[in-house]
Amino acid sequence: MIKFGTSGWRGIIAEDFTYGNVRIVTQAIAKLLNEEHKKASVVIGYDTRFMSEDFAKASAEVLAGNGIKALLCKRDTPTPVIAFDIINSKLAGGINFTASHNPYLYNGIKYSPSWGGPALPETTRKIEMYCAQIQHKDVKTMPLEQALKNKAVEMYNPRPAYMKKMRELINFKALKKAGIKVAVDILHGTGNDYLDALLDEAGIKQKTINKNRDTMFAPNGAPEPNENNIKELFQTVKKESCKLGLATDGDADRFGIIDSNGEFITPNQVIPVVLYHLNKTRGWTGIAARSVMTSHMLDRLAAKIGVEVMETPVGFKYIGDIMVKHPKDFIVGGEESGGLTIRGHIPEKDGILACLLMAEAVAMSKKSVTALLKEIKNMTGEIITSRLNFHLPADTMSAFRETLETKSPQEFAGMKVQKKITIDGDKFILDEGTWIGFRLSGTEPVVRLYAESDTQAKLNKLLKAGKAFVYGK
Repeated sequence: MIKFGTSGWRGIIAEDFTYGNVRIVTQAIAKLLNEEHKKASVVIGYDTRFMSEDFAKASAEVLAGNGIKALLCKRDTPTPVIAFDIINSKLAGGINFTASHNPYLYNGIKYSPSWGGPALPETTRKIEMYCAQIQHKDVKTMPLEQALKNKAVEMYNPRPAYMKKMRELINFKALKKAGIKVAVDILHGTGNDYLDALLDEAGIKQKTINKNRDTMFAPNGAPEPNENNIKELFQTVKKESCKLGLATDGDADRFGIIDSNGEFITPNQVIPVVLYHLNKTRGWTGIAARSVMTSHMLDRLAAKIGVEVMETPVGFKYIGDIMVKHPKDFIVGGEESGGLTIRGHIPEKDGILACLLMAEAVAMSKKSVTALLKEIKNMTGEIITSRLNFHLPADTMSAFRETLETKSPQEFAGMKVQKKITIDGDKFILDEGTWIGFRLSGTEPVVRLYAESDTQAKLNKLLKAGKAFVYGK
């Protein structure tokens, strides 16, 4: 059974993620494309994972067999570059072979339609339905050698146009003038020769680590730029006396940020810093978008500077959808999991852009990220956020799911529930600017608990109450 999650279909290599299944998914996408377009051209990208380039070639053969022009990337390519190329080259869509930040044993397919964002549920449901109907004998293919000869497949380089766009979005003059030094962790992913090359071009001194391809993503086994996985970057920032540490994940759509003092800056903090910076330096007003479990620091800052906040389900496709519907008013959109984009760019996460924006914010303000956050908190008040993951036995998971459906708690940790939001998971707005949220994973027996308050003591009580609620105590 092939099922698409918040951003594509993911599976374990050789178990679920096989040549056979890749061909079936591509055949389903080809069927959809041929229904929607008279003559389709599609870009095919891939990350640095084991066999990603081989799966991409197999996918190109299927598209060619179905009369769809495949633009096959010459090298591993970031997800945001694929998204930008779909829009910039006016393509029918893009297929990207990546499991993003997930462990090395996974691979995946992200499908993006012509609008450039991740496919919305109505599209992925149709692809899933077609996958269920297609058997291996139904797959049409054209051997790669023949497809290249017939120009049904073209070897392709989307990099130059994306690099040009970055020069338009980022103030390279300000970066050059500031002359700051940064450390960069590529985490063995596709950000190599993108993020570091753009920083070079901006005249920023840098120390870049983990540029090489390593399909096992040593030493952590997963190219996720979270606090635990970028300890080498922490050390590099301190050793080299850098103003910033910047990291991108496996397909460079997520980011990780470390301040000059070695402090990890969470995505929940990065998003308001970017809004603050864009409002101050570009005078942008309008709409900021965030997913439902992302910090309300953004909302409090937005209220102070006259910006509207729109709340979305989890999944960047929903933020992308707001951006497409409000292109002139959209300022910034982000998720607590490490995704961000801004006005005039793509309706997709871009970790390269996020890193460059943080470098620009530090360069133009002549302040550390911590100092910028202090300025923001002077406007918003203190905000502390936390997230816990609970891996539950199947029966406990089932019982908790039933609890959420049948019971509506009136309070948590002695604080009354003022409002319940159910656009994705269950989020309870409490008094005193405090909230708690629960979201069940759609692919594994995991409950994610999110909580936010203005003091660590309140947050600790809230987390304790949330845990008790999960386990039915």
